[in-house]
Amino acid sequence: MASNFVLEFEKPIIELEQKVSEMRSLPNAQEIESQILELEANIEELRTNVYAHLTRWQRVQIARHPERPYTLDYLSFTFSDFTELHGDRGYRDDPAIVGGLARLDGMPVMVIGHQKGRDTKSNLHRNFGMPNPEGYRKAKRLMLLAEKFNVPVICLLDTPGAFPGIEAEERGQAQAIADNLLVMSGLRTPIIICIIGEGASGGALGIGIGDRVLMLENAWYSVIAPESCSSILWRSWDFKEQAAEALKLTAPDLQQYGIIDRIVPEPTGGAHRAPIDMFETLKNIFVEELNKLMSKDLETLVQERREKFAGMGVWTES
Repeated sequence: MASNFVLEFEKPIIELEQKVSEMRSLPNAQEIESQILELEANIEELRTNVYAHLTRWQRVQIARHPERPYTLDYLSFTFSDFTELHGDRGYRDDPAIVGGLARLDGMPVMVIGHQKGRDTKSNLHRNFGMPNPEGYRKAKRLMLLAEKFNVPVICLLDTPGAFPGIEAEERGQAQAIADNLLVMSGLRTPIIICIIGEGASGGALGIGIGDRVLMLENAWYSVIAPESCSSILWRSWDFKEQAAEALKLTAPDLQQYGIIDRIVPEPTGGAHRAPIDMFETLKNIFVEELNKLMSKDLETLVQERREKFAGMGVWTES
């Protein structure tokens, strides 16, 4: 799928693609077919080389691509029969987190995820994917509902962070996130987490405790965004690339440290380049992972989940 939004490191590829398009539109295109084919082969080689050697900051940029699939896109193609459930039964419905019952290859599941907007109007409606406390309380309500009916939970993480406004703090933002960590750590039903884009701080972790933590190849997951880290350490956003390198926030980094369990491969160029392929890949992986979890008894499942997260960041002194 051609993209209207071009990242800086993609420009050499796009320029060559435009040249091929111009050559194919020439009256003598058939006479220069061999040159066109050779140029197309060079483009594929260049694209493969560029995306095989991305910096951490470049992966952050891909994760933020405005055409990248969001939670509702996956709910439309990876899942079926989605019925959205609204509200936290306490304050209001938070559009920054969507959730409800769906089917995964015929199996009932509860899907919960962050949702960004595609334009100014929808971004304002979704608060740019930054949840308020009522969003996390809605997520908790849906998780407890899933537990009640023995339905597995799948969470899709994609947020620049929990909303930091005063009103969010007044309504208990930190407590809402902490409550979710407590509930998810002991929820008696399988939980699969997948970071599909941005995974920033407690905003992502608030729906991020699970038996299996998956991460798309070009997503990022960290306690802080590179720009914010740069602002704190260097008093400027100009060092965001260095901050991204230091944070080690990419999927290979996090798999190495045991923070995530599996990397989900993306089409070359990112999930937005071939979204249908991405939907199918993730569906197959979800089915595979869920079948493994469903074979375990609930006591073992919860115990292993707790041990998994309790073991992160532990060290001993000699």
